[in-house]
Amino acid sequence: MKKRIMGIVLVALALFLSACSNPSTKEKSDKLQIVATYSVIYDIVKNVGGDLVEVYSLVPIGTDPHQYDPLPQDAVRATDADAIFYNGLNLEEGNGWFQKLMESAGKSGDNAPVFRVSEGVDPLYLRSSEQNGAEDPHAWLDVRNGILYTEKVRAALIKIDPEHKDVYEKNAAAYIQELEALHTEITELMASIPKDKRVLVTSEGAFKYFSKANDFEAAYIWEINAHSQGTPEQLKSIIDIVKTKNVPALFVETSVDPRSMEMVSRETGVPIAGKIFTDSLGKPGEEGDTYMKMLKWNAEMIFNGLGK
Repeated sequence: MKKRIMGIVLVALALFLSACSNPSTKEKSDKLQIVATYSVIYDIVKNVGGDLVEVYSLVPIGTDPHQYDPLPQDAVRATDADAIFYNGLNLEEGNGWFQKLMESAGKSGDNAPVFRVSEGVDPLYLRSSEQNGAEDPHAWLDVRNGILYTEKVRAALIKIDPEHKDVYEKNAAAYIQELEALHTEITELMASIPKDKRVLVTSEGAFKYFSKANDFEAAYIWEINAHSQGTPEQLKSIIDIVKTKNVPALFVETSVDPRSMEMVSRETGVPIAGKIFTDSLGKPGEEGDTYMKMLKWNAEMIFNGLGK
């Protein structure tokens, strides 16, 4: 309770200081000030907006977006933003952080420049009993949904900045062409893995969309990072699956604690083939530091672990 009260105080203080400070961010730059909730959307907006936008990701790289705790400067950025892009599908809803931030920034109304990039995605659903009927948020791990996200970003930028419609359309077309080529590359690579080896074991159940697109079975220790992780029941269940299906390799995500998967590896004798990206890009200059690079890295890592 004390932590929540302190957070509210800090947000209020940040907004007060923003109002009393020197010229706002928008006044310092001719670029559109865009806020994205996490790094995947951040990168897509950068590709569509190009030199016309300045993009800020609320959730830092390597941090889990399911249960983020906004900082005072996040409230300032959100207040000053020309547009805010979020995933939806049960990603930012975890502890209500996104809704509270939007309300504090005055961007919760129907006409506020807040856009859900997953609108139009055919959602998959969480299977756990306590989340019956809740949507699985990880749609971006199917490249075709990344293309849909790109189209939503393009439409949103044109809506708020129609003067540069041609630029956004040109940037989006080029980016979509690259994503389409990547989708073909990934599906062909995954199809070369023997069907009896296509069991993808990860810590979080983030690969349902990927698995459906590539005829894999998605197996995992826990279903979503917003809930219990690595319980004895969860570990027993995944260990049984790994043994029964003769899974040749395990994978651990860059944004989760690896200890649970390390325990599965010890108990089964199956190696961890490597790290893959789910909820966050890699750090700038490192592997997976763009949306396309993270998808390609994942596909190659999965192929190396299961296909050879």
